Amino acid sequence: MRLSVRLTPKGGRDAIEGWMVDADGARLLKARVAAAPEAGKANNALIALLADALGVAKSAITIASGDTARIKLIDVEGDAKEVAEKLAAIGTVT
Repeated sequence: MRLSVRLTPKGGRDAIEGWMVDADGARLLKARVAAAPEAGKANNALIALLADALGVAKSAITIASGDTARIKLIDVEGDAKEVAEKLAAIGTVT
């Protein structure tokens, strides 16, 4: 399964804030991590955050694109139905 994430590094805490729609109409999962965007620390924190929220191993999550960008494409391996249900349970932010 592939999803788009808008990451805010140095966000003060690690949290998934919900779904948002960008100016182009794309649906993004909004997340923040306390780690700084240096040496992959923020990306690693995002992977750990998503793994915990989706109930999969960290090794099941990879950043397909956007290593150095705020908007990232994330691939999640695992039971697609189970992952989709957990993603659907995340609320929308305005």
